[in-house]
Amino acid sequence: MHKLLKTYGVITSLGMLVVLMQGALVTKTGSGEGCGATWPLCFGEVIPTNPALATIIEYSHRIVSGLLGAMVILLAIWAWRKLPHLRETKFMAIMSVLFIIIQGLLGAGAVVFGQSHAILALHFGISAISLATVVMLTTLAFEDGKKTAPAPKVKKGYKYYVFFVITYCYAVIYTGAYVKHTQATLACSGFPLCNGQLIPILSGPVGAHYFHRIFGTILLLSLLILLIWTIRKYSQYKSLVWTSIIAFLFVLGQFVSGVSIVFTQAALPVAMMHALIVSLLFSTLSYMTMILTRNRTIN
Repeated sequence: MHKLLKTYGVITSLGMLVVLMQGALVTKTGSGEGCGATWPLCFGEVIPTNPALATIIEYSHRIVSGLLGAMVILLAIWAWRKLPHLRETKFMAIMSVLFIIIQGLLGAGAVVFGQSHAILALHFGISAISLATVVMLTTLAFEDGKKTAPAPKVKKGYKYYVFFVITYCYAVIYTGAYVKHTQATLACSGFPLCNGQLIPILSGPVGAHYFHRIFGTILLLSLLILLIWTIRKYSQYKSLVWTSIIAFLFVLGQFVSGVSIVFTQAALPVAMMHALIVSLLFSTLSYMTMILTRNRTIN
């Protein structure tokens, strides 16, 4: 059922990952001004002539982002028409269109007007949400037609804990993006110490980097607690068990890649992997949150 919709959803989801990674590449390579302060034109041209590397990176990001924006809108319309009987479809369709538009506007605004580090960091966070909504729409297409969709019954405390974890995960995503945009990626040398200190002076780039370390470590511990809680209390729900396992593996990979950034002097492949993993983690937690809203909590 919905074979074409499923295929299109998977392609669009992978495309959104490409857009997200391109955005991280633009930030990492400092190519945000690769087309000057003009948008949608690049240095006043539809297709830049004799482009520098920064121009190629920025321009290709614009082209792929525009294409994926159209693909997301089509996916939302398609899912709305084919899956209106599923309770999450219309909400996810609206959110996917809304966030892809916000993502585009933030990107264009950053080029034309210039923006603060705080707003630029938000751009990556919006991209993560946009990816998650597309993944959720695709997941719904795969769920439709099955005898039963995952709808675990859990206690209120567990559900609220998952809500806390996904919200906190987004905060960690934001602090990580803020570290990149403020050029604080290598503000702390070494690990677990920061410049040879257990607690450094918490100001400027060092403070931003150090707090992100703390937030990331807490996220790792939070997902370890979630994994143990799920296996001990809700092992009968395979959807919860597997999502909690996958989420923990992602956050572990995120933690390791974050530490590796420090020791590799922010090597490009490691930094890109760091951005990729946290985006996949957020999508995984989004799915977990979605299936937990399908049933009332139990006392």
